[in-house]
Amino acid sequence: MSKATLHRIIDEFSQLPLDDREYAIDVINKQLIEAKREAIAKRAKEAMANFKKGSVKRGSVKDLYRDLESD
Repeated sequence: MSKATLHRIIDEFSQLPLDDREYAIDVINKQLIEAKREAIAKRAKEAMANFKKGSVKRGSVKDLYRDLESD
């Protein structure tokens, strides 16, 4: 989205009645929450796929530090 489009949206938003602005913010917040949930679900699926392929390591924090120090 271009800056001009974003500025136009913000300008038009500021001209809405207060009730409409509150409603719009509520809808946008709910959409943002849903988008974040979808991103988390996608990342979880990727992590499970990597786990099933055996491309992840398991261990303790000490094991992690040992791996980091050995590289």
